[in-house]
Amino acid sequence: MHTTCVDCASYAADVGSDREREGDGDAPLDGGLTTGEVARRLGVAPTTVRSWDRRYGLGPGTRADGRHRRWTASDLARLRKMCALTGDGLPPAEAARLVLDDSTPLVSRPQPKARPVPPSAAHGRSRAGSGLRLGGVRQECKGMARAALRLDAGALDELLDAAVREHGLLEAWTELIMPTLQAVGRKWETSGERYVEVEHFLSWHVSGALRRHAPPIAPDTRGVTTILACVPGELHTLPLEVLTAALTERGLLVRMFGAALPVESLVAAVRRTGPAVVGLWAQSRTTASAPLAQHVAAIEWGVRGARMKPVVFAMGPGWAGQVARGIAHPPGLAEAVRAVEALAGR
Repeated sequence: MHTTCVDCASYAADVGSDREREGDGDAPLDGGLTTGEVARRLGVAPTTVRSWDRRYGLGPGTRADGRHRRWTASDLARLRKMCALTGDGLPPAEAARLVLDDSTPLVSRPQPKARPVPPSAAHGRSRAGSGLRLGGVRQECKGMARAALRLDAGALDELLDAAVREHGLLEAWTELIMPTLQAVGRKWETSGERYVEVEHFLSWHVSGALRRHAPPIAPDTRGVTTILACVPGELHTLPLEVLTAALTERGLLVRMFGAALPVESLVAAVRRTGPAVVGLWAQSRTTASAPLAQHVAAIEWGVRGARMKPVVFAMGPGWAGQVARGIAHPPGLAEAVRAVEALAGR
């Protein structure tokens, strides 16, 4: 597991202060930028900046008091070239050699073999997002995308951890992680199925970050039980992992069953646990099943004369336009959390 370090805490602290300086361009502060501020502007982890300094000599020209790094505008420009080259797929050592070669202008540097880009994907192409069509998303998304494209596990873990610590699980997912996943998915769809490894790599590390930041389940947790599962044939578990962590964080009992739970197993779990809520996730219309949701909603338990039924939440974009009557359809994870909390408070 990735261990949090002082550099990462510095990065998280710098995020807020840099956001307040929106529109200040690349002008350094008096005395130069700190490493945390540079990392924020580039969208990489502070340890990545320090690693490029230590391994390849891409450090600042001067240090305050002879020790602390202070980065100038020219230092920052070199690091931007480094980000652009590594985003194009060059190994870091080769990218650093080109950056340090002052006789090689950026416009004439050797380029990797060009990949065909559909006209629809070429519009809005962003160097800051390493070719991903990220548009106007926050800088943290661009940093995560760069780290994923480089398959840089350490940097990606630091960026994910910083996002969850600063924003909380739900906001980090909605505002940062999900837009990055969507951008990587678009890259895969428009590149002839290239970058599949990037999508898998990013998803794996997101799952790890969610588990690291999810609170432990208290042994004396009681009350309303929520079952969460993907419908048969559905493999997208990350949204339910976020929801599991968010509900656990609020002291609610959750039983998470993950991807593609068979119908008979889902029914058995509902009968054995008597949940107040059953959340069924469907990412696509091909996996969503209104009859399944109705069947689960009709399951009863308890003594005769006082039988109970679960409230079924049909969650995910796959349910759009096909949610059966009587089945709840929260539009987002935050709404699902509030709905479960309301049921728990009855």
